Amino acid sequence: MTGNEDPSDHLTVTPPKTWATGLPAVAHALEYSLSQTSVRRTALTLLNVNQVKGFDCPGCAWPEPKPGRRHRNEYCENGAKHVNDEATSRRIHADFFREHSITELDGKSDYWLNQQGRLTEPMVKRPGATHYVPIGWDEALGLLAGELRALDSPDRALFYVSGRLNNEAAFLLQLFARAYGTNNLPDCSNLCHESSGWGLRQSLGIAKGSVSLDDIHNSDLIFVVGQNPGTNHPRMLSALEETKLRGGRIVAVNTLPEAGLIRFKHPQKARGVIGRGTPIADQFLHIRAGGDLALFQALNRLLLEAEDAAPGTVLDHAWIEQHSTGFEEFAAHARSVSWDDIHAATGLTRAEIEQVHQRVLASGSAIVCWAMGITQHKHGVATIREIANFLMLRGNIGKPGAGVCPVRGHSNVQGDRTMGVWEQMPQPFLDALGREFGFTPPSHHGLDAVRGIQAMLDGDAKVFVGVAGNFVRATPDSTATERAMRNCRLTVQISTKLNRSHTVCGETALILPTLGRSDRDVQASGEQFITVEDSMSDVHASRGTLPPASPQLLSEVAIISRLARLTLGEQPAIPWEEFEADYDAIRDRISRVVPGFEDFNERVRQPGGFNLPNPVNQGTFPTPSGKAVFSRNAFEMPLVPEGHLLLQSLRSHDQWNTVPYALDDRYRGIHNARRVVMVNPDDLAELGIADRAVVDLVSVWRDGVERRAAGFTVVAYPASRGSAAAYYPETNVLVPLDSTADVSNCPTSKGIVVRLEPAPTA
Repeated sequence: MTGNEDPSDHLTVTPPKTWATGLPAVAHALEYSLSQTSVRRTALTLLNVNQVKGFDCPGCAWPEPKPGRRHRNEYCENGAKHVNDEATSRRIHADFFREHSITELDGKSDYWLNQQGRLTEPMVKRPGATHYVPIGWDEALGLLAGELRALDSPDRALFYVSGRLNNEAAFLLQLFARAYGTNNLPDCSNLCHESSGWGLRQSLGIAKGSVSLDDIHNSDLIFVVGQNPGTNHPRMLSALEETKLRGGRIVAVNTLPEAGLIRFKHPQKARGVIGRGTPIADQFLHIRAGGDLALFQALNRLLLEAEDAAPGTVLDHAWIEQHSTGFEEFAAHARSVSWDDIHAATGLTRAEIEQVHQRVLASGSAIVCWAMGITQHKHGVATIREIANFLMLRGNIGKPGAGVCPVRGHSNVQGDRTMGVWEQMPQPFLDALGREFGFTPPSHHGLDAVRGIQAMLDGDAKVFVGVAGNFVRATPDSTATERAMRNCRLTVQISTKLNRSHTVCGETALILPTLGRSDRDVQASGEQFITVEDSMSDVHASRGTLPPASPQLLSEVAIISRLARLTLGEQPAIPWEEFEADYDAIRDRISRVVPGFEDFNERVRQPGGFNLPNPVNQGTFPTPSGKAVFSRNAFEMPLVPEGHLLLQSLRSHDQWNTVPYALDDRYRGIHNARRVVMVNPDDLAELGIADRAVVDLVSVWRDGVERRAAGFTVVAYPASRGSAAAYYPETNVLVPLDSTADVSNCPTSKGIVVRLEPAPTA
């Protein structure tokens, strides 16, 4: 299959793998890389990615080891694919858009669109036009600025940000949006980890994780909950291997057995090449979808009962008394959760949970890591608060080898939020921004991603600007999202490669091509570097090494700076031209606005950068009470009618975010197909559906609207009972726009009630 072919499903199924990585991962990474570009460019990217003087992988946000402890090949299979997917030698020029109408492109797959290569020049789709045509930068940015100035309210514009954006550009974008007059700054966190931010903020006062890579290595006990490191952040496996080699224990909690959490074969070590590798999970809890809240409520009840039986030996009373509030109310509620409810929600036996409890009692330190298997449920925020309760009971906050660890799946998604890309930034940040730049930022909350889609549907938002990412395919309720985008007067995508967000567009549409993470960035003052923040609050520099894909590309910093000058004029007096010429000037301003970034330019030039301070680790909790908060979380579990299943969307192994690199998910044994749904064999028997039957997935929601994903092949798979799994973005159409998590408004993409209907025969 070449990049000019649209793949078609020819499903074959093999048994799921019981180990991950090893030499096959190396071979697949090189095979894909060399299909995209030359041997020389592949070598240049792989030798420079995640190195001190190189560029940060634009894939996941897992941190790098400290300088001096990094491997010369500090990347994973999926990182290598992603880097060389961006560094591809394929190019899209104006003649491509002359040959392909927007309607034709809209009929192509995500795979095909991505495989066409790098965008090379600005393009515009005029009202009523069927094709994109070239446009100069000045005209393109003037068109956008004119539309923004013509709006009767700044709140009719949306500025969406993906985690691919760097700190400098993110700071400028939120500065521009607020100087323009709006807090409408939806971002990819709204869709993925928003529940983490709210749960941690309510419990600990800070919306970030509290652990370091050294904590992971030295922890006695690590929970890996609702995540698949082998596919989504494979370098985490090498850290977990280090945990095991130092005597730590790991509990995996998931609705699917994941190969990387069974056994890991490190491709850079002899035991991973010629040996059997390292077993990772000491215990696997095959939990029902959405049962994690009940699991941690059960563990908390057991810890309280163990303290009752042996007072003073189980809980850390000194920590609880000094650092927390709400313990008595929490404890009374935790004791009331019934075992019948726990079993119904988790599908686990009491013996399995008791075994985990004994591991907890034997540990001096514990970490809980989680991802979207937790956050994308209706009760995701409550689950994270309950995880915080669990850790606080034994003082596992703020000490070595212990803490909370939300694992972000995109390079700088955490940094974007730190820089102010949030529709609800706190007033102290807005005040500092206003003092620094001499204006009064708007204080009313803006629109998040879900509310932004609704505003476009209702005609309340007319201009959409997407900076990186693929909004159309990342969002829920695909039919509603596409209708919303087409309802806009102008949609703008600042992008490196072609995707569906370019084909589902407004009356007028702009494609503004930008530099990639691996491209050299030269401005008026010379060669520039950017910075990023990883999942563990390490901030470091990133320097592209390749010649840009086209001389017509602009950096995101340059695009935002020029747009701001054209839109705002001289008021307020912000030195946009200086920012574009020299990114040090941006960092100087960040150092005076964003806490923890003092002496930014000096500190980030140190090898490996610096770590942002986390007050939690100093015993300070920025909550209203000044203490960590034990919360009383009502028992919740998904309710699934008879004859239905609870669907979770997930990535295949050969996929990064919304972009598949191939049709294989080799760790799960799914090959040459994406429209598959994985269901437990016992559930298939109860439903009367045969393995390999072709079905339509139909989601059930209170609005009575039928949301259907047609033509999925059923694969009997060891999923937990009552659940099903299928790939996104193909299943995003099933997620209702208003099916969101309590508090965070995060789409519930891991908890959609569906029925399986036989597909109509031709």
